[in-house]
Amino acid sequence: MESWTLKQFSQSNPAGTGQDDVPALLRRVADSIEGLGSVEVQDLVMHTEITADGDWPSLTVYFHDTED
Repeated sequence: MESWTLKQFSQSNPAGTGQDDVPALLRRVADSIEGLGSVEVQDLVMHTEITADGDWPSLTVYFHDTED
C-alpha cells in the first residue's frame, strides 16, 4: 500500500483594506504554491472570518511533495 505525508498551509490577505479581495488571495496562494517546488495539491478549502473590518477569507492548501 502506498502512503505519503500530507502537508498544509493557510493564507489570507493582510488585515485591513483589501482583506476581502478574493482574486488577490488566489494570486497570493498561487505564488506560494509555485514557491513550494514540486508538489501535488490534494485540496483547497476556503474559510471566511467575519471581523470588524468585514469579511476576511483565507485558503487552506493540502499538498504533498511529488518526490516523496
